[in-house]
Amino acid sequence: MIHELPLERHNLHGHFSRDLPPVLTVDPGDSVRIDVPNAGWWLASQKRFEPRADGLDDGHALAGPVEVRGARAGQVLVVAIDSVDPGPWGETLSEPPHRIEWELADGVGRASTGQAVTLKPFLGVLGMPPVGQGVHSTIPPRRQGGNIDCKELVAGATLFLPIPVDGALFSAGDGHALQGDGEVSGTAIECPTQAQLTLDVLTDLHLEWPIARVDGAWLTFGFDADLGLAAKKAIGGMVALMGRERGLDANDALALASVVVDLRVTQIVNEQLGVHAVLRDDAWS
Repeated sequence: MIHELPLERHNLHGHFSRDLPPVLTVDPGDSVRIDVPNAGWWLASQKRFEPRADGLDDGHALAGPVEVRGARAGQVLVVAIDSVDPGPWGETLSEPPHRIEWELADGVGRASTGQAVTLKPFLGVLGMPPVGQGVHSTIPPRRQGGNIDCKELVAGATLFLPIPVDGALFSAGDGHALQGDGEVSGTAIECPTQAQLTLDVLTDLHLEWPIARVDGAWLTFGFDADLGLAAKKAIGGMVALMGRERGLDANDALALASVVVDLRVTQIVNEQLGVHAVLRDDAWS
């Protein structure tokens, strides 16, 4: 079944919290189509979404939360990214206050500075509320997902997240039409976006940190204020994945990872730095 979360005040929020009531309850295997402003709550009309609540809508404009019926803390939420469709415009910001505007059409972005780029749209925020009550910022990525900002999570990719709370309470938003690894200015091409996501639950997999399946490769993620520690978490996840997927013991997996696994900086601008490890399917024959 495909459910709709139209662009309405009731379906949007700008923080993570276990106390937010779900706006929709779905069965595992159902799909949800969302419509969100860009990260700064700007609409396709280039007007800012209103009304917003100070202190509660200071973060990214997110659709949800979506409750997944039967999901339990400790299980794994499977987020299949079916489609991501950017709106007609976007913006990229840097410091000191500086702005590039983009026209987006037919898979191409045209910058106010004259450049044209091929679009690879994805959602920057895919996640669930962290452990603990209260209001939590949407800015940092966490074990439960959130502002991962990984440019590989385009349509066709699947993200796997450890579930922190019964029902999952999943939210998504922060459409990016294109981003480089690192997101070095703090923003990508930030755009209003429509997307479709299919949600499922795995009961026989335990994860410490998110992992993803993309075209031709597995990714494992690590987040930390220290880039080296983020990298260690990503490698730890990769060693465990190589054990599950390739039948390797930990020592062999680590040695082979040093030969065939690539570490990439996901982003360096979200308080918690991100690293993803990449194991391609053709790493060895």
